[in-house]
Formats: sequence, C-alpha cells, structure tokens
Amino acid sequence: MNIVLYQPEIPQNTGNIARTCALTKTNLHLIKPLGFSLSEKYLKRAGLDYWDLVPLTVHDDFAAFEKYLNGRNLYIATTKASKFYHEIAFDQEAFIMFGKETAGVPVQLHERFAQGRFRIPMRNHEKARSLNLSNSVNIVLYEALRQHGFVDLI
Repeated sequence: MNIVLYQPEIPQNTGNIARTCALTKTNLHLIKPLGFSLSEKYLKRAGLDYWDLVPLTVHDDFAAFEKYLNGRNLYIATTKASKFYHEIAFDQEAFIMFGKETAGVPVQLHERFAQGRFRIPMRNHEKARSLNLSNSVNIVLYEALRQHGFVDLI
C-alpha cells in the first residue's frame, strides 16, 4: 500500500502517519511543498524511533509524483465525494492520497481523478468540517489492508 500526503502542513500528523506506515509496511509519499522541515523535532517525536522502518519518498511537486505514479490507480480522500471508503475496492498497490490539513486536495485533481474519490462518513455540520488527518489515514488504510487479508501483518 501507499499513503500519499499532498502538501502536509502539520508535522505531528505526518509523524503519526509515518509511524502507522512503519507498522503496516506501507510506503509513505510526501508531495512538496511541505509545511515543515523533515528534520522538525515534532515530526521526529511523533514518528518515534520508527523512521528507519518507513519507506519514504518525497516528491518535488504533483507533476513529479504523477510521473512516479505512472498510470497506476490514485484514490483521493475528500469530504466532497459521494462514495464511502468501504465501497472502494483498493488494489494491493493502492496510492491513497490525503490533502493538506487546511485545504484538502485541489479541485483540478478531484476532476482528473474523479473515479477514485471517496469519503469517510461523518456528521454534516458547518463547524465539523473534517476528521484529523492522521485519524483519517488510519481509518482508510486499515480498510484497504483488511480487503487484502492484512497480508504480512498477522
């Protein structure tokens, strides 16, 4: 599996996600610009001593990531999709993208990759916009892993 963070802004979220990736044998992709340095102490602290277990790739921008993607399926988490995450059949090498904490994924990417868009169910309220990024990644990643029998994890 592959988790893709589009321009993440909060180092603690990325650190928590890196820890999850380490423990699930999941590749982590970060698309620049990042809202922090990779040497940020909060990033390192949240990821604990798991960083050497994280297959990490940093892409200079979305164009560089798309070249790396090379036509493989991209799934996008968004509050604006009609399908729920459990209705998506994630392939074993899925690239599951989550947007930056303050703005999500840009509209033009939603349009280009509309087939793979999904959301996590939650209440509809003007003050409740979205779940925490690291929590969202965990929910979706574990569903994708469950669909493939938690290969190499049990």
